[in-house]
Parts: sequence; structure tokens; C-alpha cells
Amino acid sequence: MPTIAFLAPLTTAEHKRRWDLLNEHAGDGVNVVAVDPTLSPGELIEALEDADVAVPWLASVPLEIAEQLPKLKLIQLLTAGYDRADVVGLRKLGISVANNGGANAISVSEHTMSLILSVYRRMMEAWANTVGGNWRNGVDQLPVRTEISGKTIGIVGFGNIGRQVARRLSGFDCEVLYYDPVEMMPGRDRELGTQAVELDHLLRVSDIVTVHVPLNSSTRGMFGSREFGLMKKSAVFINTCRGPVHNEAELIVALQNGEIAGSGLDVLEQEPTDPDNPLLKMPNVVITPHWAGGTGEGNERSVVFALSNLERLADGRKLLSVVDPASIF
Repeated sequence: MPTIAFLAPLTTAEHKRRWDLLNEHAGDGVNVVAVDPTLSPGELIEALEDADVAVPWLASVPLEIAEQLPKLKLIQLLTAGYDRADVVGLRKLGISVANNGGANAISVSEHTMSLILSVYRRMMEAWANTVGGNWRNGVDQLPVRTEISGKTIGIVGFGNIGRQVARRLSGFDCEVLYYDPVEMMPGRDRELGTQAVELDHLLRVSDIVTVHVPLNSSTRGMFGSREFGLMKKSAVFINTCRGPVHNEAELIVALQNGEIAGSGLDVLEQEPTDPDNPLLKMPNVVITPHWAGGTGEGNERSVVFALSNLERLADGRKLLSVVDPASIF
């Protein structure tokens, strides 16, 4: 019987929901165990010694632990990002790392749209004014709200999530551009009503720039003063992938100096962020606490995908969504 180990402390409702989903979908032919990642190295090795697959949630399997686990063949992530895993080191040990195969793409794309609309329509300021008992007093003095219709949207990273964002934009009567160093399947961009362009061109012409790339050495600090300087002064920057993809200090300066008009962020360089982070005080910035992908439907899809990869491993079939070690450089 194959064993899948859920590597997370079952101390929050979020952790317990995923644990319950794993048990619900696993069936009688799979042994599902929960392992607390805060155990000592010796205890962790003992707890994982029978695992064929480890499913870490907000945790990792250190190399010094993994090398003591000859049965372990797959680190199956429930997220699209894989920056917590030492993909190269694990591959040398014969352990593959797979992400969630786009299971959270719909969730993150919908959250992206929520951030775009919240920034464009100044939703949080209106909400705060309303619950503060002021109704329209004050908000009528805000800058004019903006429509998405007729705007140019630039999507940076056109993988599972970027393509889902393009699908959701299709009803907004806007022009959608994308940049991705990985060439699309022929015809896929036309199917989604998008156009591939170079990054600098995308930054210069887009009214909204939304980022959906993995965090690796080539994308860390991808957006900084140079990139914000290329964008329109009326442009909005959206990031729902990983905080270190943008240089936060330089984003703050760009917003303070009016180089860009606003930002919607689900991710920050440091999480949780410092309560004194200037971004939290800016009326033209909307921030959520890295929870774009955590919907019930997305959680269930990611668990089902994890179990399908376990089945493939047990049957000796090719695993899906395995991260190429070459892609992290």
C-alpha cells in the first residue's frame, strides 16, 4: 500500500481542511499520514521513513532529511510555486518535485481580477468610508474611478494562471498582451485573444501589469525601479505570485513618486509583513495576505492532483507537472 505523508501541523482550519480532503479522496488503497514538520530531524526521519510521497504545506523536506529516506520518490506540492523545495538537490537524490498542475489557477486568476477591480474602483476606500458612517462624504473627493474596458492589460508569465487571467479578461473588452520566455503552443495565444510581445514593450503600453511567474534566480527582483520607470504613470501593478519577484523598496518609491498609479498585491517580500510597511498606509494599494489560491474548489483540485500523481508513481507511469531543475536558474 503506497503511503502519502501530509507534512503540516494540523493546528489551523486551513491545514485541517487539506488533511480532510486527502483522507476523503485517498480511498482504501492509500495510507495517509500526518507529519508535523517541526519535529526534530531524527523524529522527522522516523515519521517519513515509509512515505512514497511527501506533501508539504508551507513546509519543506530538507536535503539532510531526504537523503535518509530511500522510499521517498516524490515531493508533491499543493501550490504552483516551488521555491521552498531544493529541486536540484532532491533530483540528485532521485526525488522528483511536482507542483499542483494548475489546480489553483482559477482561484488565483479570480483573485487577480478582484485586486484589479478593487484598485481601479477604489473599493477599499469606499468600503472604509461607508462602514465609518461617512457614506459618500469624502469619497467624492477621490480621483475619478476607472473602467477596465478599453484598457491594455499586460500579463507577465503565461502559464496555467496567466492563461486563466486572460480567459477572465475576455469579457472586459480590453486588449491583452503577454510576455513569457517559454514559447506557447502554436495558436494558443490567438485562441485566448492575446498577443505575445517583448517585456519592455508590454511595460510601456499596458494600463495594468499583472505578474504570474515562478520565483527563481531569473525572476527574483524582476520588477524594480527600471521596470516601474518604463510603465505609464497611470498604470497599476498586480502581483499574486511571489513577493520577491518585485523589489518592494523600489515599488514603494515608484508609488510615492507617482511613477505608477497603484498596486494590488497578494504577496510581499516578507510575510507576514511589518505593520509599519508603507504599502499598508497607501490609499492606492490593496493588499491581501497571500491567500489567492486557497479556495475550497482549488484545494480539492490540488489534493486530487496529488493523489493522481501518487497513483502514477505506484503504477510506474510518467509523473505530471514535474519541475525541471533547469527552470530554476
